Parts: sequence; C-alpha cells; structure tokens
Amino acid sequence: MGSTLEIDKFLEPLAIDVQKLSGLAHEMASTFGKLSAESSDMFLPTPISESILSPEVSAGQDGSDSGRYLAIDIGGTNLRVGFIELQHDLVVDDAGMPSTARKLNRLLEHSWPIGESLKNENSESLFSWIGDRIAHVVRKGCDAFSLSPDQDLPLGVTFSFPMHQTSLSEAKLMAMGKGFAITSNLDLGGHLTTGYEKHKTADMPNIKIAAIANDSVSTLVSFICQFPAKAHQKAAMGVIVGTGCNATIPLKLSTLHESKRPASINVLPGQDVATAKIAVNTEWSINGSAPPLRKFGLINKWDEELDRAGEIPGFQPLEYMTAGRYLGELGRIMFLDYCINVLKLSVSTLPSKLRQRFGLTTTFLSHYYHNSPKGSMADQLSNEFPAEHPEFEWTKTLEAVLHKIAVAIQKRAAGIIAASTIGLLMCAEEIPEPGAIGKKDITELVVGYTGGCIQHFQDYLADTQAYLDKILALEFDGKAPIRVVLHPCHDGGITGAGVLVPAALASMRT
Repeated sequence: MGSTLEIDKFLEPLAIDVQKLSGLAHEMASTFGKLSAESSDMFLPTPISESILSPEVSAGQDGSDSGRYLAIDIGGTNLRVGFIELQHDLVVDDAGMPSTARKLNRLLEHSWPIGESLKNENSESLFSWIGDRIAHVVRKGCDAFSLSPDQDLPLGVTFSFPMHQTSLSEAKLMAMGKGFAITSNLDLGGHLTTGYEKHKTADMPNIKIAAIANDSVSTLVSFICQFPAKAHQKAAMGVIVGTGCNATIPLKLSTLHESKRPASINVLPGQDVATAKIAVNTEWSINGSAPPLRKFGLINKWDEELDRAGEIPGFQPLEYMTAGRYLGELGRIMFLDYCINVLKLSVSTLPSKLRQRFGLTTTFLSHYYHNSPKGSMADQLSNEFPAEHPEFEWTKTLEAVLHKIAVAIQKRAAGIIAASTIGLLMCAEEIPEPGAIGKKDITELVVGYTGGCIQHFQDYLADTQAYLDKILALEFDGKAPIRVVLHPCHDGGITGAGVLVPAALASMRT
C-alpha cells in the first residue's frame, strides 16, 4: 500500500524541470512587459525614483539623513513599530581612502501578531488597534528620547498590500487579500493618523505621514541602502516570500502606461526624465501572471480547489503556489486526496484537525523532515494531529507521503520564484539576450530577499538559488555572462520605512 512509484505518480502534477522553468521565465518576461504597459492593478508605480534608490544618494554620504525616525511595518501576519536610527561612521576603503558608511539601528521595536478576528473587523477597528500600538511605542520614545509634544513626528509606513500612490506620503488601498476583509479605496495615511489620535495623550507629539511604501518596495530601498555592492555587482531587485509573495524592481518610465507615470519625479544630475527609472511594485502574484502558469501546466486540480475556497477566487494564483499563507493548506488538500482516493481511508477516521481548512500549517510543513530539530516525523505528527479514531494510526507510509508532498510543493514554489525572478530581470533589461553585449562591468545581479517562508520552508532558499543558476546556464549554453544571486535583506519592511523618511523630507524641501 502506498508504494514509492504510486506516490511519485500522484505527485506528477507538481513536477518541474529546467526546460519548463526556462520557458516560464521567457513567458513571464513577456507577460510582465504587457502588464507594466496595460494593467491597472499590477506593476504599480511609486514616487520613488533613482534619485532616492541610487546608492550614492540613498547612502546619505553627507550625513544629512542622520537621526531617529518612527517606522511601522503592517504585514500579513504581524505589525511592527519602532524607531530607525541612521548614523554615519568614518571608514577607510582598501585603497586607504576615507569615506562614510551608513549604520542602521532599530530602537524600541515591538511586534504584535495581527489576529484573524482583527483581519475580519472593519477598517476603524483595525486602524484603531494599529494606532494604539503606535502610541505605545511613541510613549516609550517620549521617555527615552525626550520627544517634544509640539513637534510633529514624521512616520514611515510599510504596508504589505496593493495600493495606488500619487505621492510618497499618500496611498489609496486596493483589495487587500491575505485574509483581510477591508475593502478598497481607503486613505491609508488618514486612517493611521486617526487611529493614533484616538490613543495619544496631550504630552505626546502628533504624527505626520512622511513616506508610504509597499513591503517589497521598502525591502528594495533597505537592500540598496545597506548592501555593500562591489564594482561587479548591482542590487537589482527585492523579493518577498513570506505570508504573501511580491517583488519590486526599478523600471524605466517609458515601460509604464502613460496613466501610471508619476506627474513629476526627481532625477539624477544630467539624467533625462524619459530614461529615468522608478521603483515599481509588481504585485506579480495577482491574476495577470496566471496565463504563463497555465500555459506550462503548473496549475493543477489541488491549486484550483485551494483557489475556490479562498476569500477572492482567482485573485492571486502565483501567491497560492509560493507563499506561506497557502502552502500548508495546499499540502493538506493533497494529503487528504491521497488518503481518501489512493489509500481508500475513510475521511471520518482522519484526525479532525486535518479535516479543517488551514488545519495543516505551513510552519508545520516547513520543519517536517528527517532529523528535524522539532523531533522525528512520527512524533511531530502524533503531537500535532493525534489519532482520534480506532481505525486510524500514523504509519511509516503516511509519514513518507506527507514528507514527499511537502518537498514537491517546495520545489515547485522555488522553481516558480526563480523563473519569475529571471523573467522580471529580463523585462527590466538587466539580463542580456544570448549573443547580445551586456554590461561588461556587472557580472552579478543581487536580489534582496526576505520572508519566513523562503527562509524556513524545507530547502526553499537553496533550491531557488539552484534553479536561478540552472535557468541561466541553459539560457546561455553554460556560459552565462551574469549570475543572479540571492542575498538576505531581513527586516527590510521596517528599516526601509525608516530610511525613506529623511529621503521624503529632503524631497519636500527641493
């Protein structure tokens, strides 16, 4: 019962290979180009231009950005609030030349889980709760830093959901997803300010929204600011694979539909506006990316079942296949299918938790493997899903089946992220066409990544890097002129929000 051959055949709908991923990368590049030019809910422009993104500028080498800045990161799972302190240290490079290096410190940072009940509340309740947490940290800041109640406190905001922006300090929410019931077209800054005002006391300062960015945008800003790029490297894009999945990359204004181009942007000295780049929040997991996934047969019956049960069916297909909110549930759907339709077990005999939506968590599957620090697979299963029916017991076969399902889900997710990353870099003209002359001085495109899912789910991170290498090796017949390298950019949400505050204040003065 449950032979290896039988299990492998069952998992064939999740199978991928490098040829398929290479084709997917090219299809994604083409699709991303069309979405940039045509879509109204994907490839969303931000007011963050190269004048902010440029390492020479964002590094704040004159020290003018030194200070402490209030920052919040509203994620799909947690809320974080704290102060980001920017300092500049004198360093000497390899040639003996002095220069300044930026140092970031996170102070008075607190984190709170965003419970499911809060996600289902109306906007006033959610933002009142957020405002209360901001007030908690500001109160501590008043005590620690002697903040004046008469001076507005500028706030940098990272928000892990789609939004439309016409300026760096203003944003209108779109449909949120990730289990949140809040509708679109809400004024984010206004709701945050109102929520804070409900809980501040007279001896505390008002807050003033200085900068708002999506989490993947903040990750890119933080990454470019902090990554010690060498002459042959370029910090090219930021990617998040946590509760959700998203990416941000600088794109030329000319690639965006005219209606999506900011009315005005700051450009680098001597730069033509037509060739200027801005950070674009791709929202690549929204349904515009579904056609390439379907073309290569990557969406199967289990994905469709998960999608149908979701809050907004069809909304984020790539996210359902790659991100932490959904991979555990996908594994549960597949495991039940195998138990019921292959092993012919009665569904009523299975542990009740396995029969509940989201009963099998991504966190559990992340650490479910041989020699896991969480214990043996048998112990993990019996502790998390104790047998409740006399006709059911956890067997070696069931242990192995669930492990194989977890690995297959992870490998497909890593392949999709790798192909999408290559596709996005192709779309941005960062990867040359085979035979074309690329930027000879740049041989590594570095992608800043963050998110618990890509870090902890089985071998997600290592497999993503391996697929990146294999796709490019196939693309250039083993002689790729450039390598795409993943580099950690943890906590980019809250640090990016803090980094943006002085940049935003400086842009207001120019």
